Amino acid sequence: MKESDDNKFIRRCLELAAKAEGMTYPNPLVGSVIVHDGKIIGEGYHLRAGGPHAEVNAINSVLSKDKLKQSTLYVNLEPCSHFGKTPPCADFIISNSIPRVVVGTLDTSDKVSGRGVAKLRSAGCEVIVGISENECRRLNRRFFTFNEKKRPYITLKWAQSADGYLDIVRPAKFEPVPNWISGKPERILVHKWRASEQAILVGAGTVRADNPKLNVREWKGNNPIRIILSSSGIIDNRLTANEKDNTVILFTNNMDSNFPGAVKVKLTSEKPASEQIIEYLHLAGIQSLFIEGGAKVLTQFISNGLWDEARIFKGVNYFKDGIIAPVINGTLLSVTKFSGSSLEIYLKVESQAHRNFEN
Repeated sequence: MKESDDNKFIRRCLELAAKAEGMTYPNPLVGSVIVHDGKIIGEGYHLRAGGPHAEVNAINSVLSKDKLKQSTLYVNLEPCSHFGKTPPCADFIISNSIPRVVVGTLDTSDKVSGRGVAKLRSAGCEVIVGISENECRRLNRRFFTFNEKKRPYITLKWAQSADGYLDIVRPAKFEPVPNWISGKPERILVHKWRASEQAILVGAGTVRADNPKLNVREWKGNNPIRIILSSSGIIDNRLTANEKDNTVILFTNNMDSNFPGAVKVKLTSEKPASEQIIEYLHLAGIQSLFIEGGAKVLTQFISNGLWDEARIFKGVNYFKDGIIAPVINGTLLSVTKFSGSSLEIYLKVESQAHRNFEN
């Protein structure tokens, strides 16, 4: 079946929007194109918070402004209707007399929530909503989860051996270095993922065993906020988690622990640490959390139902013994083969709203 023009142009909006992944927080990813007589005459996307929105960039890119009165504006997310750091995009569309607007999906945040579409329609614009909606919601899954579920979008990631172990049995005394299961291409991909998320979490055991930097080195982008979960708060000060290239937050029961440069958050016994972490991050405006281990941390979030997506590298080597990998129940989204591993991505499906994140 031939793809409709509306779907085709919304997909172009998604391509544009994705160029800024990881750069627009707290704003969503938005792309926009202007079409006249079936041809794109302008396009743009939102680059960063505080800068012009996608619709403004698209309209400003049109050379012959007189054509706007006979054009269609496409955008993957509902145009804003409120004054923030920039004026409302709906007003700008109206002021340029664009007669038809096609929207991928509504913005369900409290600031918009249908008001942009209502404003356009009240001004006489023809507005079509719900084109490639699943894909549009998938792209902005972090934004939607934060606004609809009042918590960050949570992605789990781990690598396991062919027989289901995260790591070998470490000797009593060992040099803290990673025990690699996946290869270089997979590690580059992980750094790309890190650049897309606002925060990254590991447990103290992972810090002690692997001495991870938890930053973006193999990809261009922002370093995520580093979060460490440690009941004791006892972590070797030589570990690179102390390097001050980005924020470190330590969730701990021991506020007297010595961890220079870290923001310490006191854990209580009233609720699981996983719940306390996501509540803290939501209040801090953090829309996404990337969890890289270890087994206890991953299992706690899984057992409490606090995950949305799992990315699992399965290696080809057998460990025969070691730390057992977590088990999840989810919908398999994709499988990607690498030379030394395969990547399986799962989604946690628990409601119709969440199913809308699937491709």
